[in-house]
Parts: sequence; structure tokens; C-alpha cells
Amino acid sequence: MTRSVGIVVPAYRPDPERLRAYLRALVERLDPAVVRVELDAPSDGIRDRLGDVPDRVEVATADARRGKGAAVTAGFEALSQSVETLAFADADGSTPADSFAAVVDAVDSGEADLATGSRRHPDSDVASHQTFARRRLGDGFAWLARRFLDEQLYDYQCGAKALSAEAWRAVRPHLYEPGFAWDIELIAVAGALECRIVEVPVRWEDRPGSTVSTVGTTLRLARALVTARHRARLLRADRLHELLESRTSGRRSLVERLAAADAADVAEAD
Repeated sequence: MTRSVGIVVPAYRPDPERLRAYLRALVERLDPAVVRVELDAPSDGIRDRLGDVPDRVEVATADARRGKGAAVTAGFEALSQSVETLAFADADGSTPADSFAAVVDAVDSGEADLATGSRRHPDSDVASHQTFARRRLGDGFAWLARRFLDEQLYDYQCGAKALSAEAWRAVRPHLYEPGFAWDIELIAVAGALECRIVEVPVRWEDRPGSTVSTVGTTLRLARALVTARHRARLLRADRLHELLESRTSGRRSLVERLAAADAADVAEAD
């Protein structure tokens, strides 16, 4: 790696041994400036159960479950002023460190502003599959997303993505989704802002024990496609979407909500 890299690992009820091994693999393979674990609603003793982690790993905790998007956003905000490339990887290690490095390298080398790993790319290597139901729902969602969004990808939801700090500063005010729909919004907004997006085939090793509700999450992702398309079209100055936006009440972006929460915490401490 030639540029400084900061990696965020969002975690909710992780397997401590698996996470510890993955953190070590990330540090050894990518040599990042920092790996920041964003740990939501940690159970008693989980930090101790992580054991010894490399010096470049830091663990930030939140009392409640924020959602993947909010956790990654918080991590990126904490690191964006000190590194040139930002990346995130799911805590279960489904994308091995060697494969994740290829995603980061696409940005680090200057090839892309945003690189997204892909389990469904023809050149991907799927070592172990999700359950049949999860695979069919995921395939169906990817098919729908390709028809709803301007960005034509094989896979929108793979938990391995990287982007330049400059690209992050451009997209951050336009992200609103706190959960798993954040990936969709990130891609749609980045495309609307004319960021160079590259899809990188990865090796994928599915891990059992996901905390994601299959049907419920798929329905939320489908609804998120509508809002992601809307926000992307707003950025492209689409007149119809500008009219629709003028008739709705304003929402605060994720970074605005995180800043407000931090300010409230400081006020409460004082």
C-alpha cells in the first residue's frame, strides 16, 4: 500500500476469536495506519474476550445498536482527517484479508474513487454459499437494484468497500441510511457525484450466525432503493425529484445526527 489507509470494522455481537484473528490478518496483509472497530451494544466482557490485538487496532464502543451505516460513518468521520484511503470490512471476515486488499488497492492505486467488493461478479470466488433463501433474495435484490439505479453492478451489498478520503468528504453530507441500506445510498450518491466506481471480484467465505433478518432486511433494502434513486436524481438536478423533495420535510444527514448526538453527550457530561 502506498497511501495511508484507515479501516473500519463495524461489529454487533461478533465472535471474539474470529474477529481477533481477522484484525490481525488485516494488519499483517494491508499494513494500515489504523484499524478502528466500531462495536455496538457490547455485551459484558466482550472487549476482554477480544484479547490482545495489534497496536494499530482501536476499539470504539456505542451503548446502543446504531446500525451498520451509522457505525461505518462514525468510524470514517474519526479517521478521514488522518488517512488518504478509507475502507470497511464486515467483522465476520467473510472477505479474507488478501481479497479485501484488492478492493483497497483499487482506490490506493488511483484507479477508483470508490471500490466495492463483489461476490456475484463472474470472476469472484465463492468458497461457501449463503443459505438457499438468502442467496435467492440477494440475487433478486441485485437484479432489482440494477434496474433502479444508474450504477450497473453485480453486487451492491458486499461488506468490503473502500474510497478515497476526498470522495468521502464529497458524499458524506448526502448519506442518511443508518442500517444495511447505507451501501446502496453510498453507491448511488457516489455515482451521482461522478466518482469513479470500480467493482472488484472477491473471494467470499459465508459465515453462519448473521444478525440480519432475511425478509425484513430485504424489504427495507427495497424501500431504500427508492430513496437512494431519489437522492441521486436530486444531485443530478432532476426537476421531478426536486419538486418531490420540496414537498417533504427535511431530514438530517447521518453526519449531522452523529454530531448532534456527540454534542448532547458532551453537554450531559458537563
